[in-house]
Amino acid sequence: ITFLLPESASAVSVKKERATASIETLAVKGRAAKTGYDRSSFSHWRDPDRNGCDARNDILRRDLTNLVIKTDSNGCKVLGGVLADPYSGKNIDFVFGASLVDIDHVVALSNAWQTGAFGLSADLRKAFANDPLNLLAVKGSLNQQKSDGDAATWLPPLKSFRCTYVARQVAVKLKYKLWVTAPEKVAMVKVLSSCPKLALPN
Repeated sequence: ITFLLPESASAVSVKKERATASIETLAVKGRAAKTGYDRSSFSHWRDPDRNGCDARNDILRRDLTNLVIKTDSNGCKVLGGVLADPYSGKNIDFVFGASLVDIDHVVALSNAWQTGAFGLSADLRKAFANDPLNLLAVKGSLNQQKSDGDAATWLPPLKSFRCTYVARQVAVKLKYKLWVTAPEKVAMVKVLSSCPKLALPN
């Protein structure tokens, strides 16, 4: 999936840097107030790569196998498939209309709002909410368990995925110039210490 930022975007490009080094370039501040936050402030399930399909179905097609696509949807709408859930390591059958699989914002929308996204333009918040870098198909109950937690309060149960998960959070926060809290950074550094050569995803 090729993702295009809006022309007005001022987000930084994320290079192939090591996650352990990149985390040191993130600003560290306390959480801002949640005042004014609403999910509607982040216009999501749009079409960031302009391929005619919304971001949710793009991610389902990227992350699932054995896909079943609705025949009259221009190849977009996913009706079924199998998810190798990155958070639990288990295979989950996806059936359209059931709630077993969610699309998770790796950096949660509320967390983003409280760590700088309140100051982003509407276009950049839309870009953030639909960016494939920040989206993963995951087990629905774990997404709900995570809620708006950061690395200090929630990590995937599958320990072997934690490095990849945290590196993705670092990449997203760098790209959109968000900050981390002190406890969040401590948790991130601890996770990434076990994978010091891991590069940021992009």
